[in-house]
Amino acid sequence: MDSKRIAVIGAGPSGIAAAKECLAHGLGDGLVVFEKSDQVGGNWVYREKPGHSSVYETTHIISSKYYSEYEDFPFPPGTPDYPHHTHLRKYFQDYADHFGVTQKIRFRTEVLQAGRGGDGSWTLRTRGPDGERSETFDALMVANGHHWNPRLPEYPGNFTGEYIHSHDFKSSKPYAGQRVLVLGGGNSAADVAVECSRVAARCCISMRRGHWFLPKFMFGWPGDVIYEKTAGWMPRWLRQPLLRLSIHMIAGSNERFGLQKPDYDVLEGHPTLNSELMYFLGHGEIVPKVGVARFDGRTVHFTDGTHEDFDVVIAATGYRISFPFFDKSFVDWEDTTHVPLWRRMFHPDAPNLYFIGLFQPLGCIWPLADYQAQLACLEIHGKYRRPGDLRSAIEHERRHPHFKFVQAVRHSTEVDYADFRKELFAELKKGGGRPHVRPANASIYQTDAWQKYA
Repeated sequence: MDSKRIAVIGAGPSGIAAAKECLAHGLGDGLVVFEKSDQVGGNWVYREKPGHSSVYETTHIISSKYYSEYEDFPFPPGTPDYPHHTHLRKYFQDYADHFGVTQKIRFRTEVLQAGRGGDGSWTLRTRGPDGERSETFDALMVANGHHWNPRLPEYPGNFTGEYIHSHDFKSSKPYAGQRVLVLGGGNSAADVAVECSRVAARCCISMRRGHWFLPKFMFGWPGDVIYEKTAGWMPRWLRQPLLRLSIHMIAGSNERFGLQKPDYDVLEGHPTLNSELMYFLGHGEIVPKVGVARFDGRTVHFTDGTHEDFDVVIAATGYRISFPFFDKSFVDWEDTTHVPLWRRMFHPDAPNLYFIGLFQPLGCIWPLADYQAQLACLEIHGKYRRPGDLRSAIEHERRHPHFKFVQAVRHSTEVDYADFRKELFAELKKGGGRPHVRPANASIYQTDAWQKYA
C-alpha cells in the first residue's frame, strides 16, 4: 500500500469513481473523501427543498443506461433504458458500498479552502460535525460537479411575478393554473416546459437561438446507442450529415413546430434529448417564443416585438463552473469559453491536482470520469507521465476540438463521448492501465436483439 494521502472533494458520481480507483490502485490508506451532504450521489440525490441537487420530482437521465453505467458495475436487471433519479440514487450507493468507498467518506463535511504549499502539498480547511480542521494531502482530486451554481440571466426592467432558476424547480404542482414562461432550449428547459404544460393554464418556451432536439429513441433504440455504435467506425465528417438526416426523418424540422433553425451543425453544440417537446408543441400545449427583450411588471417583451403576461418565469439557463474552495486568482472559469485543462483534468501549474468529471460529453460523464481517475492514480504512482509542455498540449486541444463546438460558456468543457473515451484509453495504455471490460450481462452489444443491427 502507498503511504500517500489523497483527498477527493465530492462524493457524487465522479467522486466515488475517483475514490474507487484510489482504492484499486493501493492508495486507500491515506484516502479521504469530503462530502458536504449526508449521502453519496451528488446532483442525483433528489430533495424536496432547493439545495445542491438540480433534479426534480420526475427527472430521468438523458443518456441511456448502456452509456451511463460504470463499465465495471452494470445497472441491475430490470433497470429501464432511461433510469429515474431513484434508480440512480440506489445505484450510486450500491457502487460506493461494493467498492468500499462509503467508509472513506466524511459526510456533512464541507471543504472551505484548498491551498497549495511551497512543498507542493495541499492543505484543506474543512468544516464538519466536529467543527473546523486543517489537513495536508499529497494529491487532490476535485469532483464537486458543475451543475449546482445557477446562471440566472438579467434583462432590462423588473419582473414582478415569480422568477426562479430551473435549479430550484422541484415539481410542476405549484404552477397549476398559472401562466408559465420557460427560458432556454437545453435539456432542463425542455423537461421543465413539458412538465409545466401538464398543469399550467398556459406554458411558453423562449429561446434566443435555434437548438437541435434529438428524440430519446431512434429506430427502437436509445439514441446514444445508435450514435456510439456508429461512431466507433464512422469518420467525424460523416456522422454529422447522417445524424442530421435521421433527426429530420424521425422528428422533423424545428420550423415545422415554430422554433428557430439552429445556426450550427448537430454535433457542434450540446444537443437536447427530449421526445415530448415536439409532441407538446404540435398539440399546442407549449407555445414557442423568441428571446426575451425586457421585463415590465408581469409583462414579458420579446425580441420580435410581441409581449405577453406571465405569472412565473423559470430560467433554465445553465450553470457556472465554480470552485468556492479555490482562490479565484488560481482558478476562475465561470465565464470562459474553454476550460484550460489537458484531457479536461490536468492543470498546468499543479502536477498533483486532478479535476475528475469536469467535462460535458455528448453522452454521460461518469464512465469516463472513472478513466480520468485511473489515469490520475497511475501518475501518482509514477507509472504515467503527462506531456512535458502541458500549456502547448492544452492549446492544441483548444484548437482541435472533436467538433467545431459553438464558442460559448455553455460549451467550455464539451467533448464527444466516443472520441474522448479513445483519447483516455490511449493515455491509460501509456501508463500500463487497462480499460474496463463490460460484463456480458451489462452490454447491449451482447444481447440477441442488438446482434441483428451489429
